[in-house]
Amino acid sequence: MDRIALSDLDSMFAPADVKLPVGDALGTTNAAMNYYELAPGDAFGAGYHRHPTQEEVFFVHEGTATFETEAGDVEVGPDELVRFAPGEWQVGRNEGPERVRALAVGAPAESPDTEVLRECPDCGERTHQRFEITEDTSALLSVCADCGAETGRYD
Repeated sequence: MDRIALSDLDSMFAPADVKLPVGDALGTTNAAMNYYELAPGDAFGAGYHRHPTQEEVFFVHEGTATFETEAGDVEVGPDELVRFAPGEWQVGRNEGPERVRALAVGAPAESPDTEVLRECPDCGERTHQRFEITEDTSALLSVCADCGAETGRYD
């Protein structure tokens, strides 16, 4: 058995105010698990994305998360869950005034072929992204795969 306290974990680079690598801390091997706290305007992911081989479940404990999906926006409120099958496009955000606290579980744990789309100011549309750590390792950058423009920075 493994046991952890959220207060013992360090937050990861993310578009969320808090992203804690719960699965890593517990040593899970078959599922990824992250605890999130989203301030108003924050998101779970760095863009509209899909995991070709991973299904993902979000449990919203507090607040309301709005998930952009191919079928339109879906609101998930306190003590509700939402599941995305492998290959489904989505991104969840906190569009409300209250903090969102949630747990995300994905299986299998690894999803190496995740596709991410973000608005690129230079291209004028959503483009595929790649991710880089800054030279000083202080931030994660999302970069347009088409033109190389920085589209996001997560400290």
